[in-house]
Amino acid sequence: MLIFKKVEEIKKYLRPQQQAGKTIGFVPTMGYLHEGHLSLMRKAREECDLVVASIFVNPIQFGPGEDYDRYPRDLERDRKLAEEVGVDVLFVPEKEELYPPDYATYVEVERVSEGMCGASRPGHFRGVATVVTKLFNIVRPDRAYFGQKDAQQAVVIMQMVRDLNMDVEIRVLPVVREADGLAMSSRNVYLKGEERQAALVLYRTLKEAVELVRCGEKDPEKVRQFMADRVAAEPMARLDYAEVRQWPTLAVPTKLEGQILLALAVFIGQTRLIDNMVVEVP
Repeated sequence: MLIFKKVEEIKKYLRPQQQAGKTIGFVPTMGYLHEGHLSLMRKAREECDLVVASIFVNPIQFGPGEDYDRYPRDLERDRKLAEEVGVDVLFVPEKEELYPPDYATYVEVERVSEGMCGASRPGHFRGVATVVTKLFNIVRPDRAYFGQKDAQQAVVIMQMVRDLNMDVEIRVLPVVREADGLAMSSRNVYLKGEERQAALVLYRTLKEAVELVRCGEKDPEKVRQFMADRVAAEPMARLDYAEVRQWPTLAVPTKLEGQILLALAVFIGQTRLIDNMVVEVP
């Protein structure tokens, strides 16, 4: 596996590969890899000639008081895991490589970035869209792989790719979970003691809400309130949001039909966790 830190160096390596007709699969990450990331890399390995992954904790998608400085980092561990699942090229730029002192350009995706995490984390999706645009321009992948756990992020990126006529196919793969149902996240490492058990309230609540919808509930507000009440019953949990949206448009439905996204963001102690499930309503 090759490792590049400089934009010009990775471009110099990748361009001849593309000119030779090789398909490139790309998995952008912030590192501290877990099975969710690795599942994306395995899928890229199945579908593409060359697999590129990036590890970059993107400062401009973190707001004031968020966990940029303490976000878990372990490059040597990540390098081994990426190599084991067949990544060919790892891109690990420094902050100054992507954002030099005179940096002044940002990408903003409207509408689908509003509400949900967009309301809770102002500027977050501007940071995500900007760094993903830069990475796509550097790598020029044929396919890029994202997890459904970050559902709104995936929709923002799909919208951006359509609107800006980017030549990349976006693949969104299912949420990967721990044995007890907790959605895999690099931030799970923050959960201490009883917090880890309390975090299961997200999975339990979503499963119960899916069952409520399958049993015939058609009122989005009743489902949303059901989720909020279930989270409120967990003493260690603080609700950020409970949302019911159409999938994948993220439109707010007036009644439940078609594919419906049930989404939660919950603080367990100081750790903010997100999770979601999609349910098909006839």
